[in-house]
Amino acid sequence: MSMPELLIAAFWLWVAGALCALARLTSMARWLIALGAAAALAGAFEALPQGAGSRVLPLTLADQTVRLHYAPGALWLMGFGLLPAALAVALATPIRGARAGWLFGAALCLLGALGLFGLQDAYALLIAWELMSLGGAIMILSERTTLQAGRRTLYMLALLEVGTVAVLLALLLLSRHVGGSVAFEEFTRGAQTLSPGTRMAVGLLALVGFGAKLGLLPFYEWLPGAYGNGSGASGAILSGVLLNAAFFALSRTLVNWLGRGAGLFDLGILVTAVGALTSILAALYAFQQDDWRALLAFSTAENAAIAVTTLGASLLFRADGQAALAGLAWTVAVLHLSGHALAKGGMFLGADGVYVAGGTYRLAQRGWLRTAHPIFGVGALFAAMSLAAMPPQIGFVTEWFTFQTLFQGFHLTTLGGRLTLALAGAALALTAAIAFATFIKAFGIGLLGDGHSPQAPRVSMRYDGAVFVLGLAVLGSAVGMPLWLHGLESANVAQFGANAAHAMTTGWLLVPLTDSFAFISPSLLVIVMPLLAVLPLLLLLNSRRHRVRRAPVWYGGQREDPQRSATTSLTFSNAMRTFYSFIYRPTLDTAREHRAVAYFIHRLEFEHDVADVFGPALFDPVRRAVWRLAGWLRALQSGDLNFYLGLIGTLLIVILALTLR
Repeated sequence: MSMPELLIAAFWLWVAGALCALARLTSMARWLIALGAAAALAGAFEALPQGAGSRVLPLTLADQTVRLHYAPGALWLMGFGLLPAALAVALATPIRGARAGWLFGAALCLLGALGLFGLQDAYALLIAWELMSLGGAIMILSERTTLQAGRRTLYMLALLEVGTVAVLLALLLLSRHVGGSVAFEEFTRGAQTLSPGTRMAVGLLALVGFGAKLGLLPFYEWLPGAYGNGSGASGAILSGVLLNAAFFALSRTLVNWLGRGAGLFDLGILVTAVGALTSILAALYAFQQDDWRALLAFSTAENAAIAVTTLGASLLFRADGQAALAGLAWTVAVLHLSGHALAKGGMFLGADGVYVAGGTYRLAQRGWLRTAHPIFGVGALFAAMSLAAMPPQIGFVTEWFTFQTLFQGFHLTTLGGRLTLALAGAALALTAAIAFATFIKAFGIGLLGDGHSPQAPRVSMRYDGAVFVLGLAVLGSAVGMPLWLHGLESANVAQFGANAAHAMTTGWLLVPLTDSFAFISPSLLVIVMPLLAVLPLLLLLNSRRHRVRRAPVWYGGQREDPQRSATTSLTFSNAMRTFYSFIYRPTLDTAREHRAVAYFIHRLEFEHDVADVFGPALFDPVRRAVWRLAGWLRALQSGDLNFYLGLIGTLLIVILALTLR
């Protein structure tokens, strides 16, 4: 099959959009980039299920011909990520206006992701990887150029560069063992001969490198700071296209290149453990946030970790010779991130709608759904239900598949493998419970909570439409999964030699390879669940026929004040913060400002936060060491001629000593 022309058209549209953004033709740039995203979305699904054939580009890097080839898994992840990206650019432009910088950064991100999904050599992959990181930083900085935003963006770039170095080392190790070639087809053939130690080293480097962008521990702590400085439109692109691209790169490394040979079992245990631990920590910290963007950023890391946990299970099954179960686990990971991109895009754009209407991203009871158009509430509800894994949304379906996959760990022949998947299942069960509470908090307090404000502003119609479209996509992808799941069949056969995607459906039922183990049907749930609403409707009708006695709430003998007794995002999560205080390490800070007389307080500020896990222990010492080294090296810029002459003399003596040895 030839390369779809729509993908080529998307590339040139994004290039044109980037150039228009540089020329400050923001309106034209915005529509060119959005049209390019729509073209790439159509091209991705046009090429499924077989994938897009190869195309040699008129370009060489270090005497290596640059070639594009899009596997079915790449097209799948790219297509689902591009829908929220297209809406973020077209329907819900950045909250501070369609700035040229933001549009230029968005174009760079999309161009880098297009390359990462399809490029077939190490040189080009590294360029595309850096392009994505640079584009994300430009998007964030163009929206807020404060000192704090700059520091957080540099922190993000520093951690991503650590990941880039790890990816570079992994690619160098692979290239060394395949005769110096940097072509990916040589990696696939030659990596089978790697020793167990080399395989583990390459896998660990890939996990660090690609995991830095996925938000795996210890790197997940950059997400809330970076996302918190941008808009929801930026978050929709970062948590959709870029996250899916990073996962595809990790999957290609672990499954296609390292997925055969000795040492795979130990690598699978490592990947599963990192994913499970990250999911718990990210979910715990998401629950404590009272800012829309920070909450959704931690949730992004949590969902990426769930997919990585399932990817680790795929490696364990494959090492044990269970090809069908390995294909099932990989397919579930891809499905999970596909649904996550849609739901997270809807929530991010909904957060933008709240900001534009109310001027803040803080979770507060303002009664947004009371004044917003009903379609905004429907779309946000479907997206929140999916992220909370509530039926019949796609988040529920993919998490159900995840648990059913981990439950089948009893098929493994080793105790270590069975124990690893059992513990991973327990970790994801805790994660699911916390995520459920998190999005009850986000939707219940942030959108549904009534702030008793008669003059509450209204969410803009452009956000209504974007959130509603993504909410319907969330529901539609779950209901139609028995039909479109077959699009991943060729990917399963090519990678695992077993058609797991075909065995995951039985008519309108979804099954984990066999209906004798378990089954659900989101398509039938859509029909059955409205019938379950008959009983509460009957109770409602009965309440109209019989008078209901109402009594005021008792406020402990004090004057009734619904505002003061309302549940806030802080009190909602206080119990969890207290119970897991050994992880959160809560911090309290009180600042008082007095008038001329010290006894009278003019202003009192109270802050209650939770401490990071890895920042103080791992990253801060490194940062301090770098600053200390920079202080020592500052002497090189002193401008003292005597110092420079002395330095030159010392170097000459060293050179003479080395020469005369």
